[in-house]
Amino acid sequence: MQIINTFLLKHFKWNKKELLTAIIGTFLFSFSINAFIVSNKLYNGGILGFSQLLSYTIANLLNTKMNIVGLINLSINIPLFILAYKSISKTFFRRTIVCVIFQTIFLTIIPTTSKPLVDELITSVLIGGVLAGIGSGLVLSASSSMGGTDIIGIAISSKSKKITIGMVSTIINICIFVICGLMFGTKTMIYSVLFIVFSSIMVDRFHLQNISSTIMIFTKKDPEKINQFIINELERDVTTWESEGQGTHSKTYISFVVLSKYEVTILESHIPYLDKDAFIVKDDGVAVYGNFEKKLAK
Repeated sequence: MQIINTFLLKHFKWNKKELLTAIIGTFLFSFSINAFIVSNKLYNGGILGFSQLLSYTIANLLNTKMNIVGLINLSINIPLFILAYKSISKTFFRRTIVCVIFQTIFLTIIPTTSKPLVDELITSVLIGGVLAGIGSGLVLSASSSMGGTDIIGIAISSKSKKITIGMVSTIINICIFVICGLMFGTKTMIYSVLFIVFSSIMVDRFHLQNISSTIMIFTKKDPEKINQFIINELERDVTTWESEGQGTHSKTYISFVVLSKYEVTILESHIPYLDKDAFIVKDDGVAVYGNFEKKLAK
């Protein structure tokens, strides 16, 4: 077990929990596609949606029902792996390859049914979109991706303060759905669009690195230990000031920092060890403008 932990940390900077989160997210996404989208003859957006369209065309030409969506998706993602390697990080590149391989396996082995699991189409689209969004968000929260528009989204949103991965994905998908509408009709296009809308909303809710939070840490001890953890481990700057409690007239230190919600979870887990008497006041989902770095991937 220690060998596995060492290997994950050395090559992927992952712990077992992060790896498990990425695999579960990949499974949820793949299950939602095969169980709720393919079974309703609908289409995903982005690279996977294009892979579905290409798989459909090949299957018709060869008169076969073989499921090759995962393999096509893997092949198309290879150039995007290079983008991840050059523009994001080598660790993110390695993690993405792992997730895309798992996605290929899950898309291939999870059965697609000729009859939808849910009879009502809008309900099926809603459930599929929510599951797909949660899955994608979990993978992104593990500082990885399932390739495709996730890589493009991270590359672009890392440079912009106002653009989220969900927004980038939605914009790119317009082209896919225009093709989808021309090939299969307006109804298929509309419900496929609804699936992506639901999915994109959930991605931005579950992608913790994309949610900014303000944190105030109150302590009566010297806050240097807490501040150094924030600076060295989270690579964020922190502002500290000294105040006085009006009730006890005792000296109190307040440290203020802006973090992603993902970084907040790390800080919260370490605070009891840094200062067991300190407490945190936080505000999630705040708007941050100016020179604040989005750390969407490690």
